[in-house]
Amino acid sequence: MSRLILLNKPFGVLSQFSRSEGETGPTLADFVSVPDVYPAGRLDKDSEGLLLLTDDGRLQAELSDPRFKLPKTYLVQVEGSPSEPALAALRKGVVLRDGPTRPALAEAIDPPELWPRDPPVRFRKSVPDHWIALTITEGRNRQVRRMTAAVGLPTLRLVRWRIGALTLEGLAPGQWRDATSGERPLPATPSPPPRPRSNR
Repeated sequence: MSRLILLNKPFGVLSQFSRSEGETGPTLADFVSVPDVYPAGRLDKDSEGLLLLTDDGRLQAELSDPRFKLPKTYLVQVEGSPSEPALAALRKGVVLRDGPTRPALAEAIDPPELWPRDPPVRFRKSVPDHWIALTITEGRNRQVRRMTAAVGLPTLRLVRWRIGALTLEGLAPGQWRDATSGERPLPATPSPPPRPRSNR
């Protein structure tokens, strides 16, 4: 029986169990003392929230497989006011240096009830900040930060709240739990690969 662990990764923690040369800061080993589990996907050192770990190599690969288009929802504190044109651009997909993103779900939200970040976010008194919820089905390097920056909303704080049907609900920073037998992060069957675009 494969094991699937939900961890609320704190800010500043590396998404790995050991440090590479030149890296500093705490690792997953400082929070999860379970042998032979590995992260399924990554979460930047300066991002917080849900990280999945498993001892099943096949499940680990599937959770990262773009064919499943597994939705991931982020709560994003941004600098500036999210206008409707900016949100519409996120929903349509924005062009990044590595190509256009898939369409996303994006909406302005009230400030969520989250734990205080350590260290606190630095604010500029002259610039307002707001929160958006952004759901994507990709996993490019620092994608959410690059998407919000592309529409003029630099990210101040980034918390991954949901992966598929799994959420952070009830987990404080650094806490983890095993997924129950009825919890499934993946759909029953993967989405078919996208068809190549016609040149005609």
